[in-house]
Amino acid sequence: MNVPKRLAGRARVAAEAGLGILFVAALVDTAAALAASWGGRYWLFDCAAGAVAGGIALARRRHRLWAAVAGLTLAAVAILVARSAGLPAEPGPAMALALSVLVGSAIRTLPARSAAAIAIAGLAIVVGAHLAFPPSSGIGVGAVPGLNAMGWLAALTGGLCLRLLAARRRAVAERVRRDERLELARELHDVVAHHITGIVVQAQAAQIVARRHPERAGAALAGIESAGSDALAAMRRVVGLLRDADDAAPTSANPEQLGDLVRRFEGHGPAVRLRLPDGEDTSTWPPEVTSTVHRVVRESLTNVARHAPHARSVTVTVARDRSAVTVEVVDDAPPGGTRYPHRAGYGLIGMRERLEALGGTLRAGPCPDAGWAVRASVPVPAGSRR
Repeated sequence: MNVPKRLAGRARVAAEAGLGILFVAALVDTAAALAASWGGRYWLFDCAAGAVAGGIALARRRHRLWAAVAGLTLAAVAILVARSAGLPAEPGPAMALALSVLVGSAIRTLPARSAAAIAIAGLAIVVGAHLAFPPSSGIGVGAVPGLNAMGWLAALTGGLCLRLLAARRRAVAERVRRDERLELARELHDVVAHHITGIVVQAQAAQIVARRHPERAGAALAGIESAGSDALAAMRRVVGLLRDADDAAPTSANPEQLGDLVRRFEGHGPAVRLRLPDGEDTSTWPPEVTSTVHRVVRESLTNVARHAPHARSVTVTVARDRSAVTVEVVDDAPPGGTRYPHRAGYGLIGMRERLEALGGTLRAGPCPDAGWAVRASVPVPAGSRR
């Protein structure tokens, strides 16, 4: 399971529960205030309207635009009914809170024109309430007009701030993707040069074989055909990563070079134990697989150095089975309150999308007791050769 999404889901449920409690508290407090100051059942209309508006606000995620329109329409109707029937001023505190949530949510997520229209409509409700229930009319309730104005300003400020923050995150993520694609362009050059060089060498050998042993020319040509097929397959996989939805990768690196990477890291972080496949001929791994292994280990160790300063050791395990190469990076840092949000950073974006483009998977999350684990799986086509 995706740990950051699971944590975000729990936080969202907790926030909605807290918002529901606030609505109930506002309704109870308003009913008590109206019963004490107006007497009778004047509080019924305000609480009914506030409860409906609160329900719309809690269900806003299904369709934010129509939820905001429904809430603002309800507020306009409540103002007209309260004014004509001589009831306490509307929108009351509970409805004002609901309108703040609806308007702020719309400003945060809707397209610019729709968000601006909702913001203007919210301002119109505030002005209309002030005109319908001026302080001199004697039918206002305390600071209700000012509360509505403050709620609208809070919705506008919060919605715009969150909107700008989301736009900044998207821009940073796009810059990460663009930088990765530029790096992958360099890797594409390495992959093409590697395979084409092999084809040229085999073609030269085939010419010699054809002159000296014509009966063996077929086998030599079959070797060239196989090398060409490997080259095309490798180039398709690498070029596929250059599309807009995918990321790039660092230049090719042999699994043996992970030792150099680990030694460089140990000067800036905890001790690292590296486990490589025993007796495995890594020269049979395609260049895009070896570079991905190197990329996963490098990014994981970088995250440990940045976000797990109390880790004492890290274990890097690279294994190969029949169809895939797996990479696992595990540290032993104690759990911390701010650790998980930092771990879902932009560095994982390139790794995850690169692995998915190659047909692999990436999982990152906390270990059962302590520490953090990153596990990646990269498929290796049968009979792959470097």
